[in-house]
Amino acid sequence: MAAVDRPMRADARRNHDRLLQVAKEAFTEHGYRASLDDIARRAGVGSGTLYRHFPDRDALLATVYREDVDALAARADALAEQYPPGEALAAWMHEQLAYVREMHGLGSAVKAMLGVDSETFNFCKDTMRGAVQRLLEPAQRAGEIRPDVTPADVMRLVHGVGTAVEKAPEEADRLLSFVIDGLRPQPD
Repeated sequence: MAAVDRPMRADARRNHDRLLQVAKEAFTEHGYRASLDDIARRAGVGSGTLYRHFPDRDALLATVYREDVDALAARADALAEQYPPGEALAAWMHEQLAYVREMHGLGSAVKAMLGVDSETFNFCKDTMRGAVQRLLEPAQRAGEIRPDVTPADVMRLVHGVGTAVEKAPEEADRLLSFVIDGLRPQPD
């Protein structure tokens, strides 16, 4: 007989959520090699509690990354409701760039640790490309973005700018504006 997934008790849910919040902060501050013992301590729980929720660094890192990806995808939908199509896509690209810069290569760490064929990596890739597609297609139908641009193009371009500005973060928005201008249809 298979085990039934039970909802977490309220205290367990608080610990889980606090661990994720602190882990994201630690990964942002110290990279993906942040101390798990320090994360547990900062979350106000013992190491045993951390390991009950997340059996290893990979599981914690994957969960943090998945939550961030879900949040970015939700932002795409919120921006689509708030702005015209081209503006929504541009605003989301700026938010994606801010995330890439904030997390200092967390996505690369996830790829390296879990592998590009992992379920987590594929989930994140599909979720992000779906979010971009929900913004890109209306912008293309409105004639605001070139018809040959793909969601993968958008993701690569934003990540490229994020990588390019690691040593010059003050240039990020300016460089991304060049990318966005290049996505627009060019006059004949």
